[in-house]
Amino acid sequence: MSPDLPQSWLRRAFVTAWRQLPFFVWLIALWMLLWGQFTWLAFLTGLVAALIVTRVFRLPPVELSGRVNLWWGLVFILEFLVSVVQGSLTVAWQVLDFRRQPGAAIIAVQLRTDDDLIMAHVAVTCSLIPGSLIVDTDRDRRILYLHVIGVRDDADVDRQRASVHHWESRIVRAVGSRAQVQAIRTDAATRGGTR
Repeated sequence: MSPDLPQSWLRRAFVTAWRQLPFFVWLIALWMLLWGQFTWLAFLTGLVAALIVTRVFRLPPVELSGRVNLWWGLVFILEFLVSVVQGSLTVAWQVLDFRRQPGAAIIAVQLRTDDDLIMAHVAVTCSLIPGSLIVDTDRDRRILYLHVIGVRDDADVDRQRASVHHWESRIVRAVGSRAQVQAIRTDAATRGGTR
């Protein structure tokens, strides 16, 4: 038996544990939120539940970029909160405006990055903002299909697509890899934007 074998096994176990750490933390936090308790007992039972879930229901590992930009993360959070309030007020106005019915449309938006985690973050972000909801995704072609209210013409459709690309850009700048950030910048430069 090679003396390097236990060391390489320990290294792989450490790398795997490090990659799974964000998911463990998220599962434990979700457990504590579901029970409405932030106690040591809730933490320990959440840890046990997270271990069982990740060992029994094994999913393919998600490759994280290993990069977190706190500034762009803060920008994303602040813009998201403003958009939630603005979307709520817009939907409320559309409901209360009896003079006309708000138009609705299903819009297909092709994302610029090819990453499942980024796609999931963009989909969740768009669904949480009132006025739009993800109804389907095409993972192979990187397309999100949104049901959007308040759409009257092609300009509204283009505005909604630009909004989805804006959220994708913010998320990539916050947690995407350097290659993804460069792809976003290149795409923005070719489209004439400054995102």
